[in-house]
Amino acid sequence: MKSSPIGLLVAVALGIIPAQSWAAGKAGKAAAAKDTKAAADSAGAAADATPAPAPAGDAPVGGDTAAGADAAGDTGGGDENGTVPGGSGLEDICKIDPAACPNLDMDKEAARPLKEQIFAVQQAFALRVRRAELQLGWSFSLNDQFVNHPAPVLAFNYYITNVLAIGLNGAYYQPFNVDQKFNAQVRRAARVAVPLTEYQWAAALNFTYVPAYGKFAGFGDFIFHYDAYVVGGVGALSVRPIPIIDPDNRNFKFEPKLAFNAGIGLRIFFSRWFAIIPEVRDYVFNDKLENLAVDPVPTKSSTWYGETSLTNNVQAQVSAAIFLPFSFDYRLPK
Repeated sequence: MKSSPIGLLVAVALGIIPAQSWAAGKAGKAAAAKDTKAAADSAGAAADATPAPAPAGDAPVGGDTAAGADAAGDTGGGDENGTVPGGSGLEDICKIDPAACPNLDMDKEAARPLKEQIFAVQQAFALRVRRAELQLGWSFSLNDQFVNHPAPVLAFNYYITNVLAIGLNGAYYQPFNVDQKFNAQVRRAARVAVPLTEYQWAAALNFTYVPAYGKFAGFGDFIFHYDAYVVGGVGALSVRPIPIIDPDNRNFKFEPKLAFNAGIGLRIFFSRWFAIIPEVRDYVFNDKLENLAVDPVPTKSSTWYGETSLTNNVQAQVSAAIFLPFSFDYRLPK
């Protein structure tokens, strides 16, 4: 009669083993084995102490069996997801070691300004395609130590593509030519004269190509966008010699000369339609110089001119550029 309760308890213990393996893995298996042995010992002790067991089909026996299974399941130390009650939550860490618990004011952290650097490939800051560029600036000579040739300059460019433009530029020199003082001092002291030339105006048809663009930081967090370009073209430069050998009789007239030009520039954008441009350009032309010898007939104009020299007029200029229209639309490829 005592063998039936013992067998029933052993069957319950064996049923606990797979449940413990599902919940706790390898560690649960070891714990389940210990629980099984303890349950078997307890069952033996209970069987010895029980005077008359109830029939197997009786409800109280089934109820006690279910309660025993629940009790054994609780003894396993976890739920079906493997979470240990009261074990590893953030609140439990804060209770054990308050110093290790994060203590942040979320409203204060949300209101704090962010200065994170974000590196991204962005679209070109200012598109040039199908836009007109108007330049107004001032130029001055770089390679003529005898006569300075400052002048206001005006240019107009139309960009056929984002990197290629066709345009016109011009400069007006006549009122601004400056003969250096040491020229007269050298002529008077050493009796040596250097042929001098003054300019009247210049005009040219140009092509502009933009091979590179980029950006740099300045004035704190302000980002300047720029592009570098090369320019070249052909036009005319109106020049004449300054009479220094026989100024009483010689009176030269301005004559336009065929002039080729080439240069480089840097366009620095302050907005999508306004930029500042430093540029260096060389105008190359054949210049007819004054004759350093005085003819017996000083009024004969054909003897006023001497040799012809290939001349480089290197000009530096700073211009302000305005793009029209002021706004544009990005068009993504289809």
